[in-house]
Amino acid sequence: MMFVGATFYAFEIPNYFDWIVKKTESIKGLKATLTKTVLAILYFNPLWIARHLLFIKLFSGQFEAIGVNLMEVAFWSFIVNIPISFVANYIIQNRFKLKWRFMGSALFSALMAIYYAMSETLFS
Repeated sequence: MMFVGATFYAFEIPNYFDWIVKKTESIKGLKATLTKTVLAILYFNPLWIARHLLFIKLFSGQFEAIGVNLMEVAFWSFIVNIPISFVANYIIQNRFKLKWRFMGSALFSALMAIYYAMSETLFS
């Protein structure tokens, strides 16, 4: 998982955050704040969570546990997490300078990785 985080996620997430900045440049005030927050939440959607769960299964050698059930777990994990994710992504997108957003997101994602791993137990 550290390899995936240091390569794939390290490339993908900062580029998405740059896109958010470009997409919201012309928007001002509360609308800009909410748009940035919602766009960040939408990035870490059920498909992203399912992909993360897939990596966990692959790297732990649990190939037989890979199936469509990961999408159901990811969906419920996403829904239940929205309030926490909203607050965290609001802070990351609207209070951190762009150069620190990846680091803030990485720290939040590290905490969420624990939650995603527990999600299988919680939502299966």
